[in-house]
Amino acid sequence: MVYTFKDYKKTDLFKNHLNLGGKSPDGKSIEIANHYIEYNGKPWIGVMGEYHFVRDSRENWYNELCKIRAGGVTVVATYLFWIYHEEIEGEFDFSGDRDIRAFVLEAQRAGLDVVIRIGPWAHGECRNGGFPDWLIKKPYSLRENNTEYLTKVCIWYEKIYEQVKGLFFKDGGNIVGIQLENELTNGANHLLVLKKMAKEIGLDVPIYTVTGWNSRFGAKIPVEEVMPVFGAYPEAPWTPHISPLPLSPHYVFSGIRNDSAIGDDLLPAEQDSGWRLPYDLYPFATCELGGGTQPTHHRRPLIKPMDIYALSLVKLGSGNNLIGYYMYHGGTNKIGKLSTLNESSATGYPNDYTILSYDFQAPLSEYGETRGHYRLLNMLHMFVNDFGDILAPMSKVSMTAAKPAPNDMKSLRCVMRTDGKSGFVFVNHYQRLAKLEDIHGAAIEPLGVKFPKLDIIGDVSFIMPFNINLGGAVLEYASAQPLCKTDDTYFFAAIDNIAPQYKFTDGAEFCPQPGFDSAFDHNGIKIVTLTSEQAEYTRKLSGEIYVGHLCDLYACGNEIRAVQDGDFSYMKWNGSGFEADCVKREFTQAKASFEPVDEPFVSPYLSELQLGGERKLTWKKITVDGSGGFIEIPDECDAAQIYADGELVADEFYYGAAWRVPAKLLYGKECYLVTSEMKDDFYREF
Repeated sequence: MVYTFKDYKKTDLFKNHLNLGGKSPDGKSIEIANHYIEYNGKPWIGVMGEYHFVRDSRENWYNELCKIRAGGVTVVATYLFWIYHEEIEGEFDFSGDRDIRAFVLEAQRAGLDVVIRIGPWAHGECRNGGFPDWLIKKPYSLRENNTEYLTKVCIWYEKIYEQVKGLFFKDGGNIVGIQLENELTNGANHLLVLKKMAKEIGLDVPIYTVTGWNSRFGAKIPVEEVMPVFGAYPEAPWTPHISPLPLSPHYVFSGIRNDSAIGDDLLPAEQDSGWRLPYDLYPFATCELGGGTQPTHHRRPLIKPMDIYALSLVKLGSGNNLIGYYMYHGGTNKIGKLSTLNESSATGYPNDYTILSYDFQAPLSEYGETRGHYRLLNMLHMFVNDFGDILAPMSKVSMTAAKPAPNDMKSLRCVMRTDGKSGFVFVNHYQRLAKLEDIHGAAIEPLGVKFPKLDIIGDVSFIMPFNINLGGAVLEYASAQPLCKTDDTYFFAAIDNIAPQYKFTDGAEFCPQPGFDSAFDHNGIKIVTLTSEQAEYTRKLSGEIYVGHLCDLYACGNEIRAVQDGDFSYMKWNGSGFEADCVKREFTQAKASFEPVDEPFVSPYLSELQLGGERKLTWKKITVDGSGGFIEIPDECDAAQIYADGELVADEFYYGAAWRVPAKLLYGKECYLVTSEMKDDFYREF
C-alpha cells in the first residue's frame, strides 16, 4: 500500500512576543520563538531529565549526572521541595544532601544546564505536595494571592536565591530556567505575582515555565510571561480504580499537547469558561514525558522499554521541540525529623506511595542502574542533539489516510516533519498493552520521495530522513535511523527487519551490511550503519563516538567508565574505523542468604505493609557477604521493607519486576527483610 501525506503549509515564525529570553556575559543567548527555542541564535531541541538531588546522596550526584549527560540529556531539572528545607518553621536546611548550590555546580561540571522547579507547591509525590506541615496548618489560604501566604513564599524564594546567587545564565552560570508552581490550572494572576516576586528577588532566568495541562483548553496562565510545558505518561497509577485503562492515545501521532489525564486525581473537572490557551504562541515543550511511572499501592503498572521510547518518539514526530522527562533518574525519599516525606492517604492525598522508594521505573534507577529505555532514548537524544537545528523548524504533517485510533491494530502510524523540501518520517509500530499487526510492503512517499517498500514487523519505532543535506551530499532517503555525526561522518542505526538502503540525489545507492565494518564514502562524507543492538550502546562522549560491548559507557571527567560492574570493553571511532579497547576492574559480586525469623522488633513504619487491610507479615534475616553489586529480593508479596541496624533503608510495592538493592546498603549490618502477603486488591500487569 502507498502512504502519502497531506500538503505542507508553511506557518509564520515570530519572535520577541513573550517577556522571556536572555543573554550571558560571554555572548550566549536563549530566545523563545513561537515554534522553537533558539540557543545561541540556532534552533535548538533540548533534552531535559528530572533528577531530584534531595532524593539521592550528595556523594552520588556528580557520577549520576555524568550518566545522565551520557544518555544525551542536556538539561537537568530538579524540584526544590519546601518541606525538605524548612520542615520546622524558621529552620532552613540547605546542607549535605539538601545543598542546591553544590548540585547546580556539579551539574555544570558534568556539562548540564539546570531548570529549578521552585514551587512553592510542587507535588512530585512528596508529602503535602512539598508544603511543610506547619504551612498547611496556617489559618489562611494557600496557592493564591493571599498576603500572608505570599509573605512566606517570599521568604522561601529569598532563601533559594541566597543559595544559587551568581549561578544564573545571566551571570555566566548554568541555571537557564525556573518552573513556577505546578499543576495550577486556574491561577494566571497568582502565577504572574510569583514570577514578579522571583525576578525582584533575583531569580532571573531566560525561561519561566508553568505546567499547561488541564482540560483540552489548557491551564489559565499569564500568556506573555511564561512558557507552558506539557506531559504524557504510559499509564496513570493515580487513577482511583484497579481496572485496566483504555489503550493510551499517546502511541498515535497527534498535534494535541494537552494531556488532561495528568493529575486528574487532584485537579477538579472544570466547565468551559471561554478560556483557550493560545498554543500557537509557544513551542511544543514537555516537562513530564513519563520516563517510567511510580507504582501506587492500588495500581502497579510494569513499564517496558518500548513503552517509553515509542511514547517519546511519537511526541517528537508530533512536533515536540523540548523533550522533558519525569523522572529520568529515580530516587529515595528521606525520612524527616517529624514525619515521613512521602505522599500518602494519611496526609489527605488520594494515593499511597512507598515511604522511601521513588524509583519510578526510570531510565536510571534510584540506585543508578540503567534500564532498557535509557539505551533506546539515547538514540533519540543523540539525533536531536546533532540534527535538532534542522528538525526544530520543521512542521508536523499527517498522512492523507485517517489518523488511526489507539485500538486500530492494522493501520500504519506515521507522520513526517518537513520544511517543504526535506524532512524526517516518523513511524511507530507499537501500542502499550496491545499487539499491532505486521505491515508488509509499505510504500512511504513523503513529498514525492519514494522509499523502498518496507516490512514493518514486531515492536518497532523509527525515524527515516529524506532530502537531507549531509555536508554537500544530499541524501534522497535512507531506510535507516540517523543517530549522530562527527565532522564528516554520519552514524545510522539499522531498523529491525528492514534492510538499510541509502540513495543520494545524484543517483548513487548503497546497501551496507550493518556493523562495525559498514562504513562507505560518498562525496567527501562517510556513513556508518550500526546494528540496532550496537546503536543502543552507542554514546557520544566529549565529541567522540564509543560503542560499549553490552555495557553503558559514560564519561566522568576524562575517564571512560561503565555503569555495569567489573571488566568492560568497547569500540571507539578513530575517524576511519573502530578500534577495540578494554578496561580491567576488580569486582566480586556479593551473595546474600535469607533465614526465616520471628519478628525481631517493632517499627513505626510497618503500617506501610498493612495498607488496604490487615496482612500476614513474614520476616527474614539477610546476611550479605560483601559490598559488591546488587542483591535480588526473590519474594513476591504485596509490599516489602528492609531494615539495616534497625533503620528502614529500602522498601517497595511489588509490581512484577525483580527488586534489586545495592549490597553496600546492607553489608556489615544486621539486616532484616519483612514482606506482607499479596491479595487481589490492586491493578497489576504480571
